[in-house]
Amino acid sequence: MDLKIIEVKTLNLIKERIGLLLERSRKIARYRNREDWLDNQDVCQLLNISLRSLQSYRNRGLIAYSMIGHKCYYKRSDLDKLIEKSKVDNINHAK
Repeated sequence: MDLKIIEVKTLNLIKERIGLLLERSRKIARYRNREDWLDNQDVCQLLNISLRSLQSYRNRGLIAYSMIGHKCYYKRSDLDKLIEKSKVDNINHAK
């Protein structure tokens, strides 16, 4: 193994850059842990419904949403809850 000697100045620069990379990776990790938010188009595609059906779900209180300006946003977890609540158990319907 070859032994390499570096200057203190270079070592400090490397430490600084590693610190910056660590800080960036932590920010990315925090961002990834946030909940996904979807807009109307995303939800319609995901649920295979029309914009009008989505509006009807909102009006009837079937789906939670947040509104910023004139745009609606939905949490992916709320959509998962809606799908789970709407699940039909085929065992009970079998004849």
